[in-house]
Amino acid sequence: MAVFRSGLLVLTTPLASLAPRLAPILTSAARLVNHTLYVHLQPGMSLGGPAQPQSSLVQATFEVLDFITHLYAGADVHRHLDVRVLLTNIGAKSAFLPPLPSSVQNLAHPPEVVLTDFQTLDGSQYNPVKQQLERYATSCYSCCPQLASVLLYPDYGPGELSVESLDVPLPSTIRPASPVARSPKQPVRGYHRGAVGGTFDRLHNAHKVLLSVACILAQEQLVVGVADKDLLKSKLLPELLQPYTERVEHLSEFLVDVKPSLTFDITPLLDPYGPAGSNPSLEFLVVSEETYRGGMAVNRFRLENGLEELALYQIQLLKDPNHTDNEEDKVSSSTFRQRMLGKLLRPPYKRPELPTQLYVIGLTGISGSGKSSVAQRLKGLGAFVIDSDHLGHRAYAPGGPAYQPVVEAFGADILHKDGIINRKVLGSRVFGNKKQLKILTDIVWPIIAKLAREEMNQAVAEGKRVCVIDAALLLEAGWQNMVHEVWTVVIPETEAIRRIVERDGLSEAAAQSRLQSQMSGQQLVDQSHVVLSTLWEPHVTQCQVEKAWALLQKRISQTP
Repeated sequence: MAVFRSGLLVLTTPLASLAPRLAPILTSAARLVNHTLYVHLQPGMSLGGPAQPQSSLVQATFEVLDFITHLYAGADVHRHLDVRVLLTNIGAKSAFLPPLPSSVQNLAHPPEVVLTDFQTLDGSQYNPVKQQLERYATSCYSCCPQLASVLLYPDYGPGELSVESLDVPLPSTIRPASPVARSPKQPVRGYHRGAVGGTFDRLHNAHKVLLSVACILAQEQLVVGVADKDLLKSKLLPELLQPYTERVEHLSEFLVDVKPSLTFDITPLLDPYGPAGSNPSLEFLVVSEETYRGGMAVNRFRLENGLEELALYQIQLLKDPNHTDNEEDKVSSSTFRQRMLGKLLRPPYKRPELPTQLYVIGLTGISGSGKSSVAQRLKGLGAFVIDSDHLGHRAYAPGGPAYQPVVEAFGADILHKDGIINRKVLGSRVFGNKKQLKILTDIVWPIIAKLAREEMNQAVAEGKRVCVIDAALLLEAGWQNMVHEVWTVVIPETEAIRRIVERDGLSEAAAQSRLQSQMSGQQLVDQSHVVLSTLWEPHVTQCQVEKAWALLQKRISQTP
């Protein structure tokens, strides 16, 4: 069976009948499409007649909003699919309904295959119906020249689907602020302008529900606030957040695809209120269950500043049935970032100058990150671990390769009475003095690198396949030049300070000062191949390390 990168799914069955059949329809589509699946709702359309079928307006009711929510929730099972429900022909109730577009809509990923749930009388891939489907698809959207078509119903087998309406209302997922009960068939009110906000990291199906509802409600303009800067500090694993520009790029592509008739104003969200709190032209705000109280706060802020309240539309969270114990039970970007831990984020370095039988990992992290505990876990799995701190002690010891050069550079008054270098005194000389620090590191770092290479040879002699260089200053010292991959252990700065205070007996200010003298977790992650975190219980860290190790073994086995 051919697999297409992108496809267009035209749903013709009435929504009440279609809802319980979404799972097999999406599963069948997922077998054919491996990238972007556009979904076009056209309930009641017939592909069986001689006349060219025409796109018609679908009235936006709460049933339609609920259906779109359930469709995205069902699509979350097929994570490889980027599902996008096209809203061009869905109109909210208002006196300013835009006309249906008369021209072909360009899509970001032109569909290579068009699919439909239309049921033929004999349950077969009926050619005239497929031809009508192709003509309809190309009359609405930009498609690939060699567009293929598939009728999904025959795949289900005889007797599985019936055409009669089940007339069972979908569970309610959208709640207006008004406590008045609403009917599924009740038309949704349209507004000129509205807003929605979020982080929109790794745009997922829960985001798409928020955005789709907002796009249906708005008839002219949608303001989208994208969290940035201070609002990101409290996020889980902020080092793995996509950059603001990347999040905006993905968001913009999605919005223009699903409703190109709208004007989109995508703006940085730098405080809890954002443009929703100050823009007098806005009429509604779409929030989730989680951010509903924030929406109420926005309205209080507006009233305090002489602005009218916004109509609030609250969206239920999408549940994630596959979440693990330490993950959120909802579909969330935080969970997606957690699942990135241990995975390869960028291609490894090619290091032909290293021993061919040895694969070298550089392990780093800020002070207090738990880097050394991760190194010990990797050792337990079979890695040869080189501790750069131990190498440093060897280098500084009397008779060590760094001893005489350091004493000559900094004077004999850095020595204890027994002739050993007093590293506290030495540290006080270089701390906060970039020139003195550079003199020291120019002496010590190349020596430690040389000792590390000697340790690598020892690893080869012992028959080890993986060598880990445990080094807090791996990147500062430029030692990434002698590893295949950089692995970074991350931890929130507040947790790192707590651990340093507890472990080393320092004050919070001293711990803070220590961290400020190092590269930040974000700077380390930006140059890393694999990221790990010791934020959770030890068994969670162990699972992460085992996952990273297993994936590493797979990569090594595929290395020529």
